[in-house]
Amino acid sequence: MNQQEFETYLITIRRHLHQYPELSQQEFETTKSIETWLNELDIPTRKTNLETGVFADVLGEKPGPIVALRADIDALPIEEKMGLSFASKIKGVMHACGHDFHTAALIGAAYLLKENQSNFNGTVRLIFQPAEELGGGARYVIEDGQLEGVEAIFGLHNKPELPVGTIGIKEGPLMAAVDRFEIVLHGKGSHAALPQNGNDPIVAAGQLITALQTIVSRNVSPLQSAVVSITKIIGGSTWNVIPGEVSLEGTVRTFDPIIREEVKRRLYTIVETISAAFSQKAEIDWFPGPPPLFNHKSVTEIAEIAARKQSLEITRPQPSMAGEDYSYYLLHIPGTFAFFGTNGNEDWHHPEFTVDESAIVKAAYFLYESATGFLNCEFKK
Repeated sequence: MNQQEFETYLITIRRHLHQYPELSQQEFETTKSIETWLNELDIPTRKTNLETGVFADVLGEKPGPIVALRADIDALPIEEKMGLSFASKIKGVMHACGHDFHTAALIGAAYLLKENQSNFNGTVRLIFQPAEELGGGARYVIEDGQLEGVEAIFGLHNKPELPVGTIGIKEGPLMAAVDRFEIVLHGKGSHAALPQNGNDPIVAAGQLITALQTIVSRNVSPLQSAVVSITKIIGGSTWNVIPGEVSLEGTVRTFDPIIREEVKRRLYTIVETISAAFSQKAEIDWFPGPPPLFNHKSVTEIAEIAARKQSLEITRPQPSMAGEDYSYYLLHIPGTFAFFGTNGNEDWHHPEFTVDESAIVKAAYFLYESATGFLNCEFKK
């Protein structure tokens, strides 16, 4: 197909995915669609024990190293508000993080690899990963053996604030570690007119929320990065009753493992101290998520060469406090992760999030050039 047909092909794939988004670990129809598109390209899929996700190898002219390309395929529990002609048909579910864009771009890279098999030696492993939004999909892929034999990995994420034709590439830290916590304060309920007869967990929660903000401002150096956010609070059922229980949820984002542990330690200390001061019994559950994402120097250099071959404008992005479970791959093998300009109107996880579809074909070529560039060079670990 010519360039215009190729672009239309990828946009059609993206729009299909956008209309039928599926949540993490529920990507059954998405998996079937990806398998169909790969079958049409005569690319056989690899055996997997996972219920969702697709893995495949594209073989070059001769045997050689294995390099991987990764896209995530899951959506978010968000109601779309864009009014697009191809808007989500699944109520309350939306591709609000652009994983439909990533998947279409990787299908495009697969097409280019298949069309140019005689131009490289080695193998390109395609990883269509499930459950990124849960923060654990990459671990499932690793446990499933899909990284076996792989020497390096490339990935990308759309970046709404970057214009189309621009790519953010840098070695070192790019995205933060992600931890989640849940806190339950067990007090004693009472009539709202008789607060002295109870132990008010709402007042305690108010003090706790304020105190937790001092973890970053008074325990983390201004030259370091950390975020502590309370994102959910539930307590009470009516206007004239003090409840006996309040629950809070939130997240911690860090880059440095020492700071990551210190923030956790301080959180526990503050919760235990304030709950005791207000006669509450506190329960804390801590859910560690992906580690920080650090790009490997040599692989990042290859990605930069690939970007220049596509005449993409290269920027050095600021590290993001958002997280990405792609970081799990980088604990096992060298790799890099790039921010790809999509000129969006809203940031990730917003009900009016969208991407400029003209960036899809550019992303496909970038992934293709990154993989073949790795296979055709002498990689330095």
